Amino acid sequence: MKRIIGILFAIIVLISCNSQKVYSDFDISYSKSGGYTPIYENLLIKGNNAHYSFEGQGKKYKQDFKITDEDLKKLDNTLSQNNFRRIQEDRKKIYDNIATSINVKKGPNEGSKTDASSVMPNFKTNWANITNAFQEIININVKKP
Repeated sequence: MKRIIGILFAIIVLISCNSQKVYSDFDISYSKSGGYTPIYENLLIKGNNAHYSFEGQGKKYKQDFKITDEDLKKLDNTLSQNNFRRIQEDRKKIYDNIATSINVKKGPNEGSKTDASSVMPNFKTNWANITNAFQEIININVKKP
């Protein structure tokens, strides 16, 4: 009996660990979180597979979809043209703001940026262009209920 309980426990642990893999195994991530009424929005891209999740405003939603090579190339070009790696973050403290974070783990634009403390004024247009590219991918591919 103890052996059966041990095996069941091991299976449960393995299943629960595997369910978090999608949140750590990605090439590109885009996330928005925070605010007075907190929201959590994530877009994780690994190869041509994308995972989108949203939680907030009384809604909870997840969807997996395929992203085309063309969309990936367009996103990479947007990151390059807007000097993603050179964007400078401001050091001001901003509270109760919805912060956007972008992580690129491979390719020429590898890096991590956030506007949690805002972005320096001369990079605001670049940051807006990059975040708009991610929102466009979400708007085109995610079918919200």
